[in-house]
Amino acid sequence: MEKNENISEELDELAGDTAAADENTDALDEDDAASEYNDTATQFSDLEDALAEANDKYLRLYAEYDNYRKRTAKEKTETYQNASAQCIEKILPVLDSFERSLEAECTDENFKNGMAMIYNQLKNFLTQMNVTEIEALGAEFDPNVHNAIQQLDGTDYESNHVCSVFQKGYMLGDKLVRPAMVAVAV
Repeated sequence: MEKNENISEELDELAGDTAAADENTDALDEDDAASEYNDTATQFSDLEDALAEANDKYLRLYAEYDNYRKRTAKEKTETYQNASAQCIEKILPVLDSFERSLEAECTDENFKNGMAMIYNQLKNFLTQMNVTEIEALGAEFDPNVHNAIQQLDGTDYESNHVCSVFQKGYMLGDKLVRPAMVAVAV
């Protein structure tokens, strides 16, 4: 019986060791689970930070591209308008010459009619290009659109009003192409 008791004691010892091992294993499993949870939470936090950083970079890049697109569209419009203004500016002396030639006396009516037709075609072209003449005679002097080259006393016009136009001024849309050269009443 002693043998049975010894075996029984050994079994009890083994069972106690197994229970202790199970308790240690359970404690280790809980620690591992907590550690694994913390690792996963850290990875998740890192991924969230990386996503936020990538999103911020994307938004900045998108805003930069949008600004670039708007700037180039504006520059394109300005380039076209500047080129048009330069072209109109080169044509205006020709228009002035036609106006002077129509005012001159001419005995050949066919010649005068031909000049008038060319002048009208030129005026129609300028109208199609959105070029308008600056109304100057009798208007209050505006240094933004008028170039005063003379002051006159004793005119029928009020003080600081245009009393004579030497050269017409023109606008292309809202852009000044050439200011009107005028005399201003004092």
